[in-house]
Amino acid sequence: MEASLPSIGEVLDDLSICKAFLCSPQGGMRRSLRTNSLVLISGTKRSIYMDRWDGDVFHYTGMGLHGDQSLYDGQNWTLVSSPKNGVKVYLFEAIEKNQYRFEGRVELASDPYQEQQIDSESRSRLVWVFPLRRTP
Repeated sequence: MEASLPSIGEVLDDLSICKAFLCSPQGGMRRSLRTNSLVLISGTKRSIYMDRWDGDVFHYTGMGLHGDQSLYDGQNWTLVSSPKNGVKVYLFEAIEKNQYRFEGRVELASDPYQEQQIDSESRSRLVWVFPLRRTP
């Protein structure tokens, strides 16, 4: 799969991401068992997630729209386990509806941590944030 990766900065739509990584065309954390990869999509400005760059580290908010998030559910567990499970993690940032800029392959820069954010029902909750850095 490595040979067919998009270039850093390349803009793709959902269908192109799905074809490149053999993953679902929906969701913010798209797991592909066929390519042993996890594609992360950072939301648009309308997103409730507070993803952000801090220097060369991208702080990515975990999976779950309402209520406290669990580190052990769904793709949050896949991401936290990625150093041991061999899953390759790739990051895209939404730039407009159905347009995503490829940021490259990423890995955990440090342990995930929790912070307060507002959920889809405008309630405060605990989320998991994953510090990510590009891999060399």
